[in-house]
Amino acid sequence: MASTDTLKDDGTLEGADKVRARKDGAAVALSDRDKQLLDLMQGSFPIHPRPYAAVAEALGASEEEVLADVKRLLKDRIIRQVTPIYDTRAFGYGSMLVAAKVDPEHPWRAAKVINSHPGVSHNYLRNHEFNMWFTLAVEEQSKLGLQGTLDLLQELTGAESIRQLPTLKLFKIRMDLKMSGSTEDLAKMATIEEPVELDKQEYDDWDRDVVRATQGDLPVESAPYREAAATLGVTEEALVAHLEGMKERGLLRRVAAILFHRRAGFSANGMGVWKVPEEEIARIGPRMAAYRGISHCYERPTYKDWPYSVFTMAHGRSKEECDSILDAIALDTGITERATLYSSTEFKKIRLLYFTDDFVNWEREHGAV
Repeated sequence: MASTDTLKDDGTLEGADKVRARKDGAAVALSDRDKQLLDLMQGSFPIHPRPYAAVAEALGASEEEVLADVKRLLKDRIIRQVTPIYDTRAFGYGSMLVAAKVDPEHPWRAAKVINSHPGVSHNYLRNHEFNMWFTLAVEEQSKLGLQGTLDLLQELTGAESIRQLPTLKLFKIRMDLKMSGSTEDLAKMATIEEPVELDKQEYDDWDRDVVRATQGDLPVESAPYREAAATLGVTEEALVAHLEGMKERGLLRRVAAILFHRRAGFSANGMGVWKVPEEEIARIGPRMAAYRGISHCYERPTYKDWPYSVFTMAHGRSKEECDSILDAIALDTGITERATLYSSTEFKKIRLLYFTDDFVNWEREHGAV
């Protein structure tokens, strides 16, 4: 079914739901030092037995001051969590982005069902007739698999239609909001990089044990790996060395602070979707991904009613800032056919927990095991 919304000149959708993209939103005033600390915690948090000491040195502060600041930012809901970020695909999980058309009058009913699945890490209401957008992951040994899980979710939610949008090529995945940058900084291109590897990587039982011991919230203390190392029966230095090896093998992307975007001042996020000629995707995708204000960039499949092959997530302190980032990309690449979908409600945002019983239990509850 084709969209009944029409594209306006700025690429947004006419007739769409009201977008919550206030300039400040729920933003909390942050000091310059807070912004510098958040930049370091997002992009330069080292995998080290004493990572906060290294952050403190870069900031020109004491370790005690940095720990106190991070705890305050957690309490004030600026930082969501400090955590290892493991790679879903590298561990063999099947995953994809899904767009669903659910009852626009009662979207929370559908969201509650979708959010109950442990493999749903993100779920947003967006301004489009396909109004619910979520990411779904399933374990390799899932009895339902991706297709069976989607079929069941469609039945349980009463979704009129579901569109599957798996990643065909990953150009960028790095949620790293530059707190101290201007709109011009966000709309600038950084280094163009090669697409990210999507294949499953080799791992063993020890890797699995390390993931279980370290995933989730990392303690905000001088030696955050002490408890996990003790649980595993190794030294902190040995655990950190193994984590570095997992990063080299593509199993671990990084360890970093994840922010509450709106509380941190980034009150708008726009999913810019682009109609890029097939023969140009390999060249254009990395260019779009290189922009500082873009956190995620993918090639995804197209449909008769969905001609957009490249997806870019823009984050800004206002809708206008997101538009500026996307406009800069259009000017640079010459790709002008785009739509911009803004999120109005965040139903769910978590980091997946791997190698738990939650996936099997969900399928058992729904008659699949």
